[in-house]
Amino acid sequence: MISSFILRALEGRILVTVCIILAVALLVPASNLLLSPDNALHIPTYVMSLMGKYLCYALLALALDLVWGYCGILSLGHGAFFALGGYAMGMYLMRQIGSRGVYGDPILPDFMVFLNWKQLPWFWHGFDMFWFACAMVLVVPGLLAFVFGWFAFRSRVNGVYLSIITQAMTYALMLAFFRNDMGFGGNNGLTDYKDILGFSVQADGTRAVLFSLSAIMLSLCLVLASAITRSKFGKVLVGVRDAESRVRFLGFRVENIKLFTFVTSAMMAGIAGALFVPQVGIINPGEFAPANSIEVVVWTAVGGRGTLIGPIIGAVLVNGGKSFFTGAFPEFWLYALGALFIFVTLFMPKGIVGTVQAALANRKAVKAAARAQAQNDDTPSTQIQAAE
Repeated sequence: MISSFILRALEGRILVTVCIILAVALLVPASNLLLSPDNALHIPTYVMSLMGKYLCYALLALALDLVWGYCGILSLGHGAFFALGGYAMGMYLMRQIGSRGVYGDPILPDFMVFLNWKQLPWFWHGFDMFWFACAMVLVVPGLLAFVFGWFAFRSRVNGVYLSIITQAMTYALMLAFFRNDMGFGGNNGLTDYKDILGFSVQADGTRAVLFSLSAIMLSLCLVLASAITRSKFGKVLVGVRDAESRVRFLGFRVENIKLFTFVTSAMMAGIAGALFVPQVGIINPGEFAPANSIEVVVWTAVGGRGTLIGPIIGAVLVNGGKSFFTGAFPEFWLYALGALFIFVTLFMPKGIVGTVQAALANRKAVKAAARAQAQNDDTPSTQIQAAE
């Protein structure tokens, strides 16, 4: 059953995309570690880390596409799930510093010593264990999504009202995490990491492994999302997006369908945040900013929502452009982003992948119609020859 579930997910485009991502997961670290810096094919460590960040963003965009592209839930709060997963991993990394911190306290992180905290808060216990931190990366975003979705979907909050509520949720979390008494580092957040599982986070080898893990997790989540959307459940999911009242009339519990999809998407976003933090080296309340969640919507729309592959492409392209424009034309970056979103909305409403798919389908239909017309034109002559 599981094998058929996976094989169903690995249809043509998904299989090709997964192979490309896994090839990147192998070739980029190999170029960084095995080739000398003088080699033209050598990829510097900072470029590899930047690409790893793009992969994390691609996973976040994929998570949003699952709920927006297939379930019709436009979430403007997925940045909150991303940040919560990042904080869970950041707390583990902070506990690994130990007495190597500025103040030399073996238990309390530096910011707690600075703020005169006397003991470790209860919610920090357990984060000295890697397996516990990994569990919290899934549990915390998933639990928040479950509680939020339980009330929102059973109250039948839909459309723009749901989008506004999700944005209010992430904004409230941002304000809360800015407070020093929350125990998460306040405005400065969590930073100055030393190692992960005993390996220095600054070492080239560790950076290479984190990059590969980001690519592998993106591939696994892509297969999972494809399996969900191509299953019978996925057909119902699209039905909820296109005609929710009809699906409800047929006897399906629409709120449960939405809740499952929303929680799954939130957990995928949490994984993206957890992989993002050790590569970037910091997590702070700025990751909760509503503007970040809106940017994720732009990536998904540019690539093509409802395609799974499109959001991955959109996230990489938009963030690659952001890195270029913020360096070359920093004052024009936001204008370029806004212009891009307007252009896509007006001229490419299906995004890059959606537009290409529509063009290929139209070309295929035209060829089929031409063949049918040619066969119809040949039929009279064939009948005359048979009569003679």
